[in-house]
Amino acid sequence: MARGARVFSYPAFVRLWISDTVKWLGLFTSGLALQLLLIQDLGADQADLGLVRSAQWLPMLLFGLLAGVLIDRVRRQPVLVVGDAVCAVAFGTVGVLGLTGDLTVPLVAALMFVVGLASLSATAAHQSFLPRLVPTVELPRANARIEQSMTAAESVGPLLAGVLVRALSAPIAILTNAVTYAVSAVVLSTIRTTEPAPAPRADRHLGRELVEGARWVYRHRTLMPYAVGLHTWFFFNSAVMTILVFYASQELGLDPVAIGLVLASAGVSGVIGAGLAPRLSERFGLGVVVCLAGWTSPLAFLMTALTPTGGTGVVVLVVAQLIYGVGNGLRGPLEMSYRNAVTPDRLSARMNATIRSLNWGTITVSAPLAGWFAVTYGNRPTILVCVAGLAVAALIPTVSPFLRAQMPEDEPEPA
Repeated sequence: MARGARVFSYPAFVRLWISDTVKWLGLFTSGLALQLLLIQDLGADQADLGLVRSAQWLPMLLFGLLAGVLIDRVRRQPVLVVGDAVCAVAFGTVGVLGLTGDLTVPLVAALMFVVGLASLSATAAHQSFLPRLVPTVELPRANARIEQSMTAAESVGPLLAGVLVRALSAPIAILTNAVTYAVSAVVLSTIRTTEPAPAPRADRHLGRELVEGARWVYRHRTLMPYAVGLHTWFFFNSAVMTILVFYASQELGLDPVAIGLVLASAGVSGVIGAGLAPRLSERFGLGVVVCLAGWTSPLAFLMTALTPTGGTGVVVLVVAQLIYGVGNGLRGPLEMSYRNAVTPDRLSARMNATIRSLNWGTITVSAPLAGWFAVTYGNRPTILVCVAGLAVAALIPTVSPFLRAQMPEDEPEPA
C-alpha cells in the first residue's frame, strides 16, 4: 500500500504525542538543572561543561550508523520503550547521587554517555515510527503538532528548572526528568498498532547496509545539501549552547530564574513557528521556508554575543531567543517530514540515523572545543566565531536545489 494511502492511526498518534510531551517537559527541565548543578554545586568551568556534553553525544558518533541498520531490521515500538526506561534509570541515578553528595564531573559524564546510548536508538526508531502511523500528506501537520509540544515544553521546562533549583535543588529538578522518562515508557507501551515484521533478507550485510543508507543521503539531489548544512548548523549551534548558561550566569550575572526565562522564550516562539510551518510551506514552498528560517540562528546569536550586562541584557537575550525559537519551530516539522517522505520505508531508519548521528556526533568535537576556546579567549569571541559558522550553515542549502524542495504527495520511489 502506498504510504499516502495509509489510514491515520489517530489513537496511536495521540499516545506518541503524549509520550513525547511528557518526556520533553522533563528533559528541558533537567537540561538547565544539570548545567546549574555542574556550575554551582560541582564548580565546573566551560571545559567541564564541554566534556559532559561531548560524553552525552559520543554514542551518536560511535554507534549512530549501526543503530540505523539494526532498527531497520526490527519493530520500532519496543526500541522506544526500552530507550526511555534506560534514560529514566540514568537520570534517576544522577539525581540521587546529587542529593547524597557523591556526584563528580566524570561520573556525570559517564551517566550522560548511557543516556546518549539509549537515546540514539530510541530517536532513530521514533523518526521512523511516526510515518507508520501517519500518511505522507499528513506528515507536516503531525510533525508540527509534535514540534509544538516540544517547543511548549522548551518554554515551560527552563522556567520550572529555575524555580525548582532555587526553591529545592538541582538534583530534584533532574529527578523530575527521570519520572517523565518512566511515564513516557509506560505510555509508549500502550500504543496499539500493527508494525510489519521486517522482511527476511538472505543478502543482509552490515557494511553494505551502512553504505546504502549513507549513499541514499549523500547522493540525493536535495537531501545532500540539506544534510551538510544541518551538520554544520549542529556543530556551531551546539558550541554556543555549551557555554550559553555559563555566559549568562557568570558573565552577565543572571540568576537561575532569569536564565530559565531567557531559555523559555525560544519555546514560546517555537510553538508559533511550528504552527505556521505547514501553511507557510504550502504557500511559499518547503525549501524556501526552511532556508529562510535557517538565517535566524546567526542573527539570534549575534545579538547574544553583543548583549550588555544588567536588566537590558535580559531583554536582549529574550528577544534573541524569540528569534532563534521561531526559526527552529519553522524548520523542525518541515525538515523531518520532507526527509521521511522522500525516503523509502526500508531505508528510513538508516537515513535518519545517518543524518542524526553526524548531527549530534559533531557535538563530541564542538562542545569540548567551545569550552576550551571560551576558557582561552572568552565567551563573547567564541559566540562570534559560531555566528560565522551558522551563517555558512544557512548558506549551504540556500544556494542549492534544496531551496526548491516540495513535499511529495505519495510514497517515494524505491531506492
